[in-house]
Amino acid sequence: MRVLLVSPYSLSVFGGVQRQVLGLARSLREIGVDARVVSPCDGPPPEPGIITVGPSTNFSSNGSIAPIAGGKPVARRTLEARRVIEPDVIHLHEPLVPGPTQTLLLGADEPLVGTFHASYSGRFNPWYRMFRPPLKRWVDRLAIRTAVSGEAGELAQLSFEGDYEIVPNGVDVPQFAKATPWPTDRPTILFVGRHEPRKGLGVLLDAFAGLERDARLWVAGDGPQTDALQGRDTPGVEWIGCISEEEKARRLRAATVFCAPALGGESFGIVLLEAMAASTAVVASGEQRATEFSMRHVAERFVELYEAAIERSPVTR
Repeated sequence: MRVLLVSPYSLSVFGGVQRQVLGLARSLREIGVDARVVSPCDGPPPEPGIITVGPSTNFSSNGSIAPIAGGKPVARRTLEARRVIEPDVIHLHEPLVPGPTQTLLLGADEPLVGTFHASYSGRFNPWYRMFRPPLKRWVDRLAIRTAVSGEAGELAQLSFEGDYEIVPNGVDVPQFAKATPWPTDRPTILFVGRHEPRKGLGVLLDAFAGLERDARLWVAGDGPQTDALQGRDTPGVEWIGCISEEEKARRLRAATVFCAPALGGESFGIVLLEAMAASTAVVASGEQRATEFSMRHVAERFVELYEAAIERSPVTR
């Protein structure tokens, strides 16, 4: 089986959807599936097996910044990649986001599997509501619809109706379970994520400032709030910036507690699974959801769904 996985977000930028696409592609290959990836990239592709459709531009959406790529050149490169790869099935992550996923949702005749990742704190995506009639027709082109969480599935179902298979995000368990802990000499809290209001880093800093014990807070990532939050000069905080996957695994193994204080707009915290895989205690806001799920298990489940999509939408070449 040859599968084309498509991400609308630049694989050069840290993000949950991007990590899932790359991790799923690797796990599919491990179980014998020919998995290719098409996506925007800002520079060389980060791994083999990726075809880039060009650089991204930042677009504000759902309280975050989405690195997407659109326009006729991107559509042309996307369709050319599909022609060359000749996939048996196409897996679109966030199929309605402008760029390569939307191009193939409208322009491909292969069986389509769509995965919805996003959830909204207000339950309704305003764009979905405003453009519901045409978007529903587009979504109806999907042979199989999946969502990464109940919240994401509920949003899609309320917006477009239909049935959505819940396939939670996966994590490469051995990568985190076997990582060598990063050196630390005191109880340590770790935060990983973009520095933006919905992630709740400001709340964590307030709580940490009132902690009456000798402890350290590692803050990974960056974002629009970085300068303002660093300006608080909270004692005991180490701002470590954007880190590699290897360093993240090592710091998760070393941390006493991983904290995810998201305030809303979160669907399924992949990094919560990574912390669990590293045997680190997790403190998360009430809106977080996590179920232990290996990426290999996710890949095997998607193979079943790909086969179902092919069966429902036979393609004659």
